[in-house]
Amino acid sequence: MKKFDKERLLLGVAGPVIALVVAVALTSIVLLASGKSPIEPYTIMFQQATYSDIQVLIINQASLYYIAALAVAIGFRMNLFNIGVDGQYQLAAMMAAIVGAHVALPAVLQVPLLMVTAICTGAFWAGIAGVLKVTRGVSEVVATIMLNAIATSVIAYLWLPDVFGVKLGNNNTTGEMHKSGWVPGFNMGDAGEIYGLVILAVVLGIGYWIVLNRTRFGFDLRASGASESAAAASGVDPKRMVLTAMLLSGGIAGLAGLPILLGDTHTYSLNFPTGIGFLGIGIALLGRNSPVGIAFAALLWAWLDKASPELDFHGYDKEIAVIMQGLIVIAVVVSYEAVREWGLRRQQRRVGAEIAAGNVLGATDNTQKEVAGQ
Repeated sequence: MKKFDKERLLLGVAGPVIALVVAVALTSIVLLASGKSPIEPYTIMFQQATYSDIQVLIINQASLYYIAALAVAIGFRMNLFNIGVDGQYQLAAMMAAIVGAHVALPAVLQVPLLMVTAICTGAFWAGIAGVLKVTRGVSEVVATIMLNAIATSVIAYLWLPDVFGVKLGNNNTTGEMHKSGWVPGFNMGDAGEIYGLVILAVVLGIGYWIVLNRTRFGFDLRASGASESAAAASGVDPKRMVLTAMLLSGGIAGLAGLPILLGDTHTYSLNFPTGIGFLGIGIALLGRNSPVGIAFAALLWAWLDKASPELDFHGYDKEIAVIMQGLIVIAVVVSYEAVREWGLRRQQRRVGAEIAAGNVLGATDNTQKEVAGQ
């Protein structure tokens, strides 16, 4: 491995490691300040991860987080901050649930129909922000935040009994989907069942890597994110790339809710998980927008979610995991900036050393020429 590659690897690993260490240290300080053991909570949660049923829950939850984080990462690659992933995936899940409850096709057609519905819904909702940005210069941050609020209102409207809502007690639902749209999982015996669409998360991760690193579109996307003016000079239309990136980000966000929708709940209700899109931001940051890094970050987040309830039975608040997640996000931002500055200083010193070495070599050559001339 070349020295340059080793430095890039070091810089890529240093940020997440520093963030995790800082988050653990700060959480331990919080525990100490509250008069609790700073070690026992971690021991309890690590022990939970050894149980097969908890492992199944972690994998299932991580699949949702992973897809949402990929959607965020695509925006990051283009220097876009798509905060609207949460609204995009919720609205997409609801539309897929409505279609699944009112359309009955053979499974070989029903499942692709539901996936296309989710992709198109998410892409449409994100595309609104994309169009506003390229035509009116509206910040995608502001636009997607407002679209999240609008998506909540649209969902509330669609839940009305005279629209698509089905009231079950105090719960609003879209009605149970036809069984042809259910995706069977992997039976793990007493441990439970792993969602069948965990495979979708794996496929999306592989596709994300291939598109970004092995296609012209991926190169244009990364180039536009690094320097929009330089990309434009090479013939890339920055507005087209912004819109395409938002559509792609929204389309993938639309798939984030399908593993649990098609594999477990089979309806969209008040109990459907929310906030996954916002968690995807922290996971994408921790994973440095890398498909492998995001996978580890998603598993870490899912572990904190599924192992923390056990803390209640040992005199600890399960919110400890929430505190750690928040501290990880803060530490990620700070540590990445610190690592970036450290990397720039190393590059500057290396360039300075090379220039100095070049000057010394040039002076030596000149001296040799002068001696030879005499």
